[in-house]
Amino acid sequence: MGHATTRTADSATLDPALIARLTRHVVSASGVTATTAAPFTGKPLAELPVCSAEDAAAAFARARVAQRSWAAMSARDRVEPFLRFHDLVLDRQREILDILQWETGKARRHAFEEVYDAAACTLHHARHAPGLLRRRRTAGAIPAATRTYVHRQAKGVVSVITPWNYPLSLPVADAVPALLAGNAVVAKPDTQTALSALWAIDLLVEAGLPEGLWLPVLGEPAEIGDVLVDEADHVAFTGSSAAGARVAQRAAARLIGCSAELGGKNPMIVCEDADLDRSVAGALHACFSNAGQLCVSMERVYVHRSLFDAFAERFTAAARGMRLGAGFDFGADMGSLTLQRQLDRVTEHVDEARAKGAEVLTGGRPRPDIGPLFYEPTVLTGVTEEMAACTEETFGPVVALYPFADENEAVRRANDTDYGLNASVWTRDVARGRRIAERVQAGSVGVNDGYGAAFASYGAPSGGMKRSGLGRRHGAEGLLRFTEPQAIASQHVVPITGPPGMDGAAVARLMTAGSRLLKRLRIR
Repeated sequence: MGHATTRTADSATLDPALIARLTRHVVSASGVTATTAAPFTGKPLAELPVCSAEDAAAAFARARVAQRSWAAMSARDRVEPFLRFHDLVLDRQREILDILQWETGKARRHAFEEVYDAAACTLHHARHAPGLLRRRRTAGAIPAATRTYVHRQAKGVVSVITPWNYPLSLPVADAVPALLAGNAVVAKPDTQTALSALWAIDLLVEAGLPEGLWLPVLGEPAEIGDVLVDEADHVAFTGSSAAGARVAQRAAARLIGCSAELGGKNPMIVCEDADLDRSVAGALHACFSNAGQLCVSMERVYVHRSLFDAFAERFTAAARGMRLGAGFDFGADMGSLTLQRQLDRVTEHVDEARAKGAEVLTGGRPRPDIGPLFYEPTVLTGVTEEMAACTEETFGPVVALYPFADENEAVRRANDTDYGLNASVWTRDVARGRRIAERVQAGSVGVNDGYGAAFASYGAPSGGMKRSGLGRRHGAEGLLRFTEPQAIASQHVVPITGPPGMDGAAVARLMTAGSRLLKRLRIR
């Protein structure tokens, strides 16, 4: 596995003027700073302002002022900056690709997935927001006499809390629909990858979003985490299941909404009739994109025993042939891990599995010769339940292969987890693949695809079952979660309590007869 680059981390820099331009958006008066490091090199990358709890509270106060006039605009008028944002993201992709790689260490091809997602997801929400937010008439209490419609009010100010692994697409995926719905947003990106989120904010302001509507705060959860829940009208959180549970509990105490995309230990099922070449290529992408630091990536691959040996041989060879690199071009197949703690976790899971009897078919070692946080794509067999690699989310370039005898066993083992975020089924019979998919307890399932087809189907909801999350992003739910539905009903001709002067018994007889008539006429 070699170093496939032309423009390397040793020959490129992140412009200090760009860092200064982006960090001006951070609401911070504390004077405290934090220095991030570049995963490719381990060297200092950027000095960023850090916020206090008072800074975070001030951001909410400022956002509430800006939100009032924003919510008063029509949904159609609010769309315009987002349509321009879509174009700007694509036009300036080289700049953000560099930032993403500097902050995360991911390969450029995987950074581009974020760029595409930020543009395409924004376009989808901008196109559909006016229709989803318009008044919707519904059946009234008394036909013709009661006229009822549903009005959507913005929640107010939404907290968007996002992690380091997809620092452009995840903030955009939550902040954009929240803003389109008429809210303001206070966002806390992970400090390590904050510049990517700040770039999106800066670009949307340039596209015409009024200042003060999308405000970033940076800092540790221990300092500003409580404020992000206590001052918000809704919390959109992406992160670990344990952290998501704590956020949801605090939000519940205030009776505010919380949506959360959390962890996954995602299964891939390869049926006996699967196209071997296609399933191997699909698994390679599904397991090792972003060095496995992807909530929807595959960590468990169940292969029918009639195909197991052939699949394992081809998949292992393909993983062994992947090109690792710290380059700012599209030459590398996989990049670096982002944080030392991720390298430690990956190493711990693989070393423990090996010590307890698992076989390492390929990989299984760090690559400091390429960069301080690189780890080889790793394929394991013989992984059992007493190993962390079997049951815990590794969140790195590690996958375990398991044989199965029949479809029922595959589904049972796929569902034998506390998680339920994403899954994948591979078969030449698409109808069969869909039947299997409907039996899997996961918020999304790809048939003959790992994760991209479902995730990029923006009209469909995306999220998790069980400990993998609450609520959904994307689809109608992804925008409407940021609104309060309000029923508005006007009464005409006759009061809801019956004609004036009619006694209670007569009203009861009239309403009983009316209800029977409505049933016969199939009304409501």
